[in-house]
Amino acid sequence: MPTIDLEKLKQGQRRALAKAITLIESKLDQDRETAQTILNQLLPTTGKSIRIGITGVPGVGKSTFIEVLGLHLIKQGKKVAVLAVDPSSPIRGGSILGDKTRMEMLSREPNAFIRPSPSEGALGGVAQKTRETMLLCEAAGYDVVLIETVGVGQSEYQVAAMVDFFLVLMLPNAGDELQGIKRGIMELADALVINKHDGQNGHLAEKTKGHYQSALHLMQQNKTWKPQVKTCSAIENKGIEEVWSMVLDYELSCNQSGDFEAKRAQQKSKWLDTLIQEMLAMKLKKNSAIQSELPQLQQDVLQNTITPYHAAQKILALF
Repeated sequence: MPTIDLEKLKQGQRRALAKAITLIESKLDQDRETAQTILNQLLPTTGKSIRIGITGVPGVGKSTFIEVLGLHLIKQGKKVAVLAVDPSSPIRGGSILGDKTRMEMLSREPNAFIRPSPSEGALGGVAQKTRETMLLCEAAGYDVVLIETVGVGQSEYQVAAMVDFFLVLMLPNAGDELQGIKRGIMELADALVINKHDGQNGHLAEKTKGHYQSALHLMQQNKTWKPQVKTCSAIENKGIEEVWSMVLDYELSCNQSGDFEAKRAQQKSKWLDTLIQEMLAMKLKKNSAIQSELPQLQQDVLQNTITPYHAAQKILALF
């Protein structure tokens, strides 16, 4: 693995940043150790961005929205990093990684950095190394980090746990099931943004906005920030400025109340918990005594001679 020039990375050189992310994503133990050493050295220069998670059902226009928002921010003098997580194939593990094609204009901007990375089956549609990649982007001087996730599901809790602002993009559809968005996702969202407020969809988008405002109003909100509902048209570049102004209002409000720092502390705590679980699982897999006993225990569970609970207890006893 080539050496990483940390000074060039801190100066915002995209090549150095890309090489560091490749190192972070490596599955080799030696590379992992090197990557963590680099992260430790860069930690003092991280944490100065605003981290925004963007999710929504397939076809809602996430990539178009992110491109238009990114271009708007660059015009304001911001540096924007987009971590676009592509779904991996459950069979072969590969992914399409087509985000640079879908964000053609944004990818040409010198102050934008787009990094598609495969999710590798990680929950929440978030790549396993997204948190570390986010820190590297901050060390490289990116003010805004946008994380585009695979889709909407219960596992989106993982996305919300690593960002400052969680935005759910919606389609103009005032169906009685509210597009099947789970209550949990609604509770996590800092904003619902109805995209495609254009042409004949305009009236429907306003109607949908009313539905969601009523739904959010009925839910108990104990936060300083009251989740908002906005409309926009990414394809017509309409309403994007209002969405960004809302994010800035959120940041100001949370900084004044102390919620911003509390949320960052919560992110780190959640990250630590996740890593402990992952490392324990890896150690279990590498334990020779467990590997020799596991096939028989699995067989016993399948034949109903032992409960899964007792089988798990035996595995832990061996560990």
